[in-house]
Amino acid sequence: MTSTLIWIAVALFAIGLYLSWTAGRLDRLHARIDAARAALDAQLLRRASVAQELATSGVLDPAASIVLYEAAHAARQAEEEQREVAESELSQALRAIFGEIQQVEAVREAPGGDEAATELAAAVRRVPMARRFHNDSVRAARALRRHRKVRWFRLAGHAPFPMAFEMDDEPPVALADRAGA
Repeated sequence: MTSTLIWIAVALFAIGLYLSWTAGRLDRLHARIDAARAALDAQLLRRASVAQELATSGVLDPAASIVLYEAAHAARQAEEEQREVAESELSQALRAIFGEIQQVEAVREAPGGDEAATELAAAVRRVPMARRFHNDSVRAARALRRHRKVRWFRLAGHAPFPMAFEMDDEPPVALADRAGA
């Protein structure tokens, strides 16, 4: 009888230890999502800021400046529910303006344009990486939260279900080519 109680206690302790480890793992995944989202937000803000600076610098033609400024401003001011759409529209504006290498070369030839084009190319290149890192973290947390043990024992606590950040982040071909160079 005593040995049975000891084995039950050991089994309960092992199960508790395993559940505690799983809850800790889930907590670390949620912290990783928060850090990845902060990095993504920083990269999106940097891209919008650089685009806005470039739009107001006078290196672009007036029509391109207006389109780029409005898209960048909308991306910076967007509410959380509209953020993905606004960032996608900024990506589309960047592709429309910098779709051809001639436009990028014209910007680079203008005074101060080389630094602006280089900074924009770097910002445009970092956004997809930050978004991929964030979405990978979300995917891992979702996979763990789908397990029965996590749902039955409510190991996620009151943490909201993680959501991926889906946007059009394809860089303009001319800027992507220059970013690697």
